[in-house]
Amino acid sequence: MSTSPSTPVTGGVPRPLVVRTVPCDLPAGAVPDADDLLDLLGPDAPLAWVRRGDGLVAWGEAARIEVHGADRFADAERAWRQLLEHAIVRDEVRLPGTGPIAFGSFAFDDDSPAGGVVVVPRVVVGRRDGRAWLTTLSAPGELGPLPRLRDVAPRHVPPAAPGEVTYTDGAVDAESWLDVVARGVAAIRSGEVEKVVLARDVHARTQHPLDVRWALHRLADRYRSCWTFSVDGMIGATPELLVRSERGLVTSRVLAGTIRRTGDDDADMGRAAILAHSSKDLEEHEYAVTSVARALAPFCSSSNVPDLPFVLPLPNVLHLASDVTGVLTAPQGDDAHPSSLALAAALHPTAAVCGTPTQAARALITRIEGMDRGRYAGPVGWFGADGDGEWGIALRCAEVDRDDPRRLRLFAGCGVVAASDPAAELAESRAKLDPMRHALS
Repeated sequence: MSTSPSTPVTGGVPRPLVVRTVPCDLPAGAVPDADDLLDLLGPDAPLAWVRRGDGLVAWGEAARIEVHGADRFADAERAWRQLLEHAIVRDEVRLPGTGPIAFGSFAFDDDSPAGGVVVVPRVVVGRRDGRAWLTTLSAPGELGPLPRLRDVAPRHVPPAAPGEVTYTDGAVDAESWLDVVARGVAAIRSGEVEKVVLARDVHARTQHPLDVRWALHRLADRYRSCWTFSVDGMIGATPELLVRSERGLVTSRVLAGTIRRTGDDDADMGRAAILAHSSKDLEEHEYAVTSVARALAPFCSSSNVPDLPFVLPLPNVLHLASDVTGVLTAPQGDDAHPSSLALAAALHPTAAVCGTPTQAARALITRIEGMDRGRYAGPVGWFGADGDGEWGIALRCAEVDRDDPRRLRLFAGCGVVAASDPAAELAESRAKLDPMRHALS
């Protein structure tokens, strides 16, 4: 297979790639649980995208595509298409997520050395609406009888706890971050930007090497309405769906505007009402929704943008949320719908993770934030041979150090507008670190 120098494909790619998807049975009670899928994973580089008991888990590496720079999304898709050109596919299930699929994670910034990675697994297990399937990707010489889950699943070893966890400041300590936020507010009031999203990182060190499955189980159990993910060392549970593309329909769940929960249900109902009527949070949310609607408009023949957000409750915070939907314009001639990855590239970065206007906000972030975000707040998810897939925004997440599995970077970000208070934004950032702290505890 030939690829451009900017899009190397590694991992001993078989040519042709033989892909087989067959139905399979999963243990499940009356209510499917994410643990049914996550329990299948071994400790070595697990891949996952699960929510409310459905989703995909995978292991092994048939191919790996690494990309960098402003063209990283297009380069990754080009290499993926080249890999599929000679693939032999037998799909007996034919649901979203069957057949050839790949997992991906991309840097927030064009200039980040983190770039992007697409991992094509060797084994995938998926479940959707009560139906489960097994996909294997292999070389022709490896073909045998139709695959069975018990023959390809890793030997089950329960994940071990990471032990004591210590936390230290990241690129900017908490007190200094107050000044970062103040500088952002000043830039807004001067007219440089209308909104900017500022991030901070915290370093964690575990007593024992982290078994990623430990964190995934805890995230999936506690944050069922989020998409729990694991792709190439990025792990987390994101409440924000950048884009889902499925058979011509697209959906984006936009979050912006946050208030911390108290743990008292009655008090939290009052806080939800405060959030729903907060001019500061509604302004922040409007910027985010508008940016998504404008980015999707060129690709859609029709769309629906809610007039008002709803309040999305999570265990640690309450968010203002809106689900923007659209119908992709019918392809003409030999053209095809844009892939979910192409849509994610068009949407990234939204005002929910960057600011408004986009370019001015990105420049301000580079000037005052004091760190490379890496793949935090970048697209993370999966896509298939037909281009359909799901991409979230890598939020409520951590990055496991490649050289030392005891070290992680935890991330949090806050939307800043003219009415923002630095102390309140710092408190919000701490609340947004809670999911990963819980996952490691």
